[in-house]
Amino acid sequence: MTDDPDPSVVPRLCHLKRSEGQSFGFHLCMYSQGFEITDLDPWSPAEHSGLKDGDRVLEVNEEYVVNMDFSRVVRQIQSCGLHLFLLVLKREEYEWAVSMGVDLKFLANATKGDRWSRPRLCHIQKQPKHGLGMTIVSVDGEKNQYMVRTVIDGPAEKAGIFSGDRLIWINGLMVSTLRYSALIRTVKKSGDSVTVLVIDSDSESCYIRRKIPIMPVVAQSCSLPHKAKTMNLVKGSDGYGFLLRQEKLASTQQKVHVLREVDVGSPAQGAGMEDGDLLLAVNGEPIESMEHEDIVRKIRQSGDKVSLTAISIPGRDFYRELGISPLLFHEDCSHHCIKNWEDAPLRKPTKYNQDREEADSGFYSGYVAEMPETVRIQDPTGHSECCMESSYFTRELSEDLGPLTKISERTHYVYL
Repeated sequence: MTDDPDPSVVPRLCHLKRSEGQSFGFHLCMYSQGFEITDLDPWSPAEHSGLKDGDRVLEVNEEYVVNMDFSRVVRQIQSCGLHLFLLVLKREEYEWAVSMGVDLKFLANATKGDRWSRPRLCHIQKQPKHGLGMTIVSVDGEKNQYMVRTVIDGPAEKAGIFSGDRLIWINGLMVSTLRYSALIRTVKKSGDSVTVLVIDSDSESCYIRRKIPIMPVVAQSCSLPHKAKTMNLVKGSDGYGFLLRQEKLASTQQKVHVLREVDVGSPAQGAGMEDGDLLLAVNGEPIESMEHEDIVRKIRQSGDKVSLTAISIPGRDFYRELGISPLLFHEDCSHHCIKNWEDAPLRKPTKYNQDREEADSGFYSGYVAEMPETVRIQDPTGHSECCMESSYFTRELSEDLGPLTKISERTHYVYL
């Protein structure tokens, strides 16, 4: 394998920007030699970014993906929010590089420079002795540009921040839009903690040279306080043992999908589900923007095993205030989740289950009213919520559906 590629083979970086609810407008295919872009929508963010039909993907949001599982690559794209960065080669360039034994990872890194590193998204918790453990100072001669100086072994340094780092973003705000006085007020109003995006000066120069905005989507996370959890459920004799409810937050009127009424001793409780968790993904696919019945259908189609990703209400609020998806830094990708329970034994049929399957068709619940009542609920933070729709997963699914296979086995063609 050669580390000296043809200088004419240079990967292209494409920045895709979409609106809320809009797709990026391309299909991702997996072939034996990598991931290919195909069937771009006209006038889409993909076409506008300069992507071309047949481009082969080297990196997604600054992460090398050539040897990555297909389902994980899909999940990374689905959870990145409104911005997506793809490093690509033309099909013929990619195939030439592979045939010549070129190190594709070396080729991708060569576009960045020797002293490049990713920005860091860090959460700092105040301490009585040192406070945040950092001081923000203006950069001489550069308007609205700031750097940080840290206290040795202070909270900021322990959170992953180094003295001399450039401050890019704080609590969801770009600091380049803030005067120094406004920035200091923002820090003081943040209370006992603050979340910042920082980068070293050499790496900042690399991003400026490559004309890439420094954003959380290309960052690595450090010490964030809330994390999504993935629960791998294998159905028991009485189903999974939880209620999925669509509710509307009184404060924002936003619809959320809430896991409720977790049965004691059920597979759901055994997997770590807690009442009030917010559902984020089913088998690795984000579902927050889906309708209730579509989510129920996905769980149904998963058969006797399902992987659910959820987060606490405070955790979802934390990421919402930052303007990023809680799945962005979720490490338990769908392919890991499914592999974890591939070998788990399925439930054994019982006389009760067989009778149910003979008597019913479609989805059976322990109790589902034909028209769910509207119920006022008090959530743990004291905000009133309104129940919109409910589906119980406490009994058998009588529809004969096989378990969901991994995306890479089920299909190699996904619209994003």
